[in-house]
Amino acid sequence: MQMVKLIGPPTNCLSPLTEDLIKNGLKKEIDAEYFVAVTRSPTVYRGYPFQVEVGLAYGRNLNPNTAAHLYRFANKVPLLYHQRDCALTQSVEEVDWGRYGLQQSSGMPIGPLVVFIHFASVWVPFTSEGKQAIANYPEIVKEIKLALQDAGRQLAKFVRQQRKTRQNQMRRKLFERYIPEVAEALGKLTDRNEKEIVKKLENVMKKDNELSKAIEKAGEEIEEKEGDVKNEGDKEELKEEVKEETEKEPETETKEEE
Repeated sequence: MQMVKLIGPPTNCLSPLTEDLIKNGLKKEIDAEYFVAVTRSPTVYRGYPFQVEVGLAYGRNLNPNTAAHLYRFANKVPLLYHQRDCALTQSVEEVDWGRYGLQQSSGMPIGPLVVFIHFASVWVPFTSEGKQAIANYPEIVKEIKLALQDAGRQLAKFVRQQRKTRQNQMRRKLFERYIPEVAEALGKLTDRNEKEIVKKLENVMKKDNELSKAIEKAGEEIEEKEGDVKNEGDKEELKEEVKEETEKEPETETKEEE
């Protein structure tokens, strides 16, 4: 029987929110600077189809010194309690957010971040009759982590670009501050007009700015090409984790959703 290939259950019965709706909802409720949403393809656990969706909001008025805020949903219904016992929370904590430009000592990432996770399924494996936490099945954790990693890679591009822009602005301001003094010193050494030297130094700054933008654009194109390779690496890493988890006995009894 283990060698027999069975037909998978239909997945057209699921009702995802879609990426556009998640982005629009986050933009409406959260005052952030950058938004990203990822909807994974439907998959199956224990014969039941399910689908994972993730949204991230980053920056602007969000507190950069506190842990990220997590919104959990199951079949479009918010999960308000038992956050520590939920597979959604555990999946967020297991992701290495340092790879995406965020701080993380242990547990949730630290930074101006909001994480939204929606779990859609015909049978949600709640841990109790209260239906406030989802059981920690390896297949579910794997899909959530893959979705978070997909969204994290897109967020990392924005975070790196933001930091480079900030560094370039600081360097430009510092250089502009000393242009008059540099021009005066060069004028004395070369016996040339200070205004001409200032004009040339400003032209150098302009060319440097254009070169930085070109290098930034080329770097983004390289990152996009390398994205697929990184994604495959994350999948291999998760395969090993899932293999280890499947060898353990399930610790939590689940109740069937009405």
